[in-house]
Amino acid sequence: MKNVVLLLFGVGIGFVAAHQFNKTAQGSEFFETVGEKAREFNSGFIEGYRDRDDELAAQQPTPGQYADR
Repeated sequence: MKNVVLLLFGVGIGFVAAHQFNKTAQGSEFFETVGEKAREFNSGFIEGYRDRDDELAAQQPTPGQYADR
């Protein structure tokens, strides 16, 4: 239980520190850059997932394709 309390305390301190840092010009620029890179990563991940999903869907047999077996 002590570890959970310490974890929550650390998260709270980190949140407050990040909020204070974001108020500065450097902090705002830093978080803007981090957010942009996260959006790029997310877009790439989604695009790759959809491409792979399309590849797998193309490999699925159509109904009746193997009916003679």
